[in-house]
Amino acid sequence: MGLTVSGIQNTIAARIDLSGVGVHSGKPVSISLLPADADTGIVFQRSDVAPEHQKDIPAIVSSVGATDLCTVLGEPAGVHVMTVEHLMAALIALHVDNVIVEVDSAEVPVMDGSSEVFVDAIDQVGLVGQHRPRRYLRVLKEVRFDMGPCWGMFTPNETTRFEVEIDFDEPIIGRQKFASNLTPDVFRKELSRARTFGFMKDVERYWAAGFALGSSLDNSVVICNDNNIINPEGLRYTDEFVRHKTLDAVGDLALAGAQILGCFRSYRGGHKLNALALQALLSDTSNYEWSDVSPVSRSSAGRVELMAVKSPSFAPEKS
Repeated sequence: MGLTVSGIQNTIAARIDLSGVGVHSGKPVSISLLPADADTGIVFQRSDVAPEHQKDIPAIVSSVGATDLCTVLGEPAGVHVMTVEHLMAALIALHVDNVIVEVDSAEVPVMDGSSEVFVDAIDQVGLVGQHRPRRYLRVLKEVRFDMGPCWGMFTPNETTRFEVEIDFDEPIIGRQKFASNLTPDVFRKELSRARTFGFMKDVERYWAAGFALGSSLDNSVVICNDNNIINPEGLRYTDEFVRHKTLDAVGDLALAGAQILGCFRSYRGGHKLNALALQALLSDTSNYEWSDVSPVSRSSAGRVELMAVKSPSFAPEKS
């Protein structure tokens, strides 16, 4: 298996083919990840679109067309790809810089609701170093974006770090926090298996809006009206919900187009907040700089700090 090389760009060593169901469309979806040249970035292509309407959709924040329940790249009324965040999280966390993603539908398959299948597939084929320097986006000063009671904030940091906090009124959820520097190993062990989640009471509303038609216990953690988890296997982590929120944030912020060297903190965040906070960071060039200097390596870089506050370990929202 190929290994990621710090400081240089990487692509996957071989083609990856996967299939599943679209969580919102409920239809079968096939996806292929193809090795790409250095400096390509992550680019989505719709293989089901007529040639005259074909267009590359780069996985960057300027391509974001909507953030309702998932992240949409491209034109919502035209050529677009939905639900990219779990794949994007796996790619950025495992240091995959260049890949062409071909998908035969308007959304990436949800797989099991987490990033685990994507991580396993990438690890199976391995990576190839491309002997071109990686680009990093280094945060230079504090940037905060508020959205009602929710907020997201970037601060300078030597490494890539996430501090994500959720706070729900429902006693089965309560207030939880996940905080860790992000490394490939931390992502594999602590985040990649955290699944999307939602309340049974919201299902009819989602269906009426054309969302979650493919949602099931195979790809979502579901909380019923009496605040119990329906899934017979229970949770993969005691605080799986805040970990999934962190996974989403990793994927959403991957749309910076490079690994961010800085700390991202959020309170009651989601896809919309993540996208708007990233846009706020990039709106002023004095907030950041591009660098090809890799993060400082520290023995504690992969340490995970966990804090569960107020009640057990559960939470809602399709993501």
